[in-house]
Amino acid sequence: MYAPDLKGFGDNTGMEYPYSLDDYCREVSEYIKENGIYNCDVIAHSFGGRIAIKLASYDSDIFNKMVLTGCAGLKPKRTIKKTFRKIAFNVLKQFVDKEKLQGFYSGDYRALDKTMKESFIKIVNEHLNDRLTLIKNKTFIVFGKNDEQTPPYMAKILHEKIADSRLLFIAGAGHFAFIDKPHIFNTEVREFLLS
Repeated sequence: MYAPDLKGFGDNTGMEYPYSLDDYCREVSEYIKENGIYNCDVIAHSFGGRIAIKLASYDSDIFNKMVLTGCAGLKPKRTIKKTFRKIAFNVLKQFVDKEKLQGFYSGDYRALDKTMKESFIKIVNEHLNDRLTLIKNKTFIVFGKNDEQTPPYMAKILHEKIADSRLLFIAGAGHFAFIDKPHIFNTEVREFLLS
């Protein structure tokens, strides 16, 4: 099993410039080649799902089977609340100091350094909906039923657009289904990978 720390995460610090999703894809592709694990099975969570989707959409042989859990990268639904919030932010940022608008930013974003913030903006503004139909890999989509960061409607879109996919919602689990319900997650994923 291989579990790399991507640039800016874990022990892999010192990001020289703000990465785009393509930079992360290049990094993962190089890691796969360096370790001789081309055509491996992949389990990708959240941001890792973005990378897996983009890589598999360009090269279906880079992975064998894919497990996407709490997978990010799809265009979020626009709710009335989000629309008003965006309008308010765009108006306020013209008149109010940026420091006073911190409540508009997610906790994830606020915790990042300057370079990672720029990277975060690049990445969250790239939506991968149009890449899904290009994925040929056998894919298992596992989401927590109570996931608020990547809501269940996103899992349904993944399942609808990825031709050879299976979908599982885990009751009582959120964005980290593998932590919230490890026995169910591990049993189901193991069965999928070994079948």
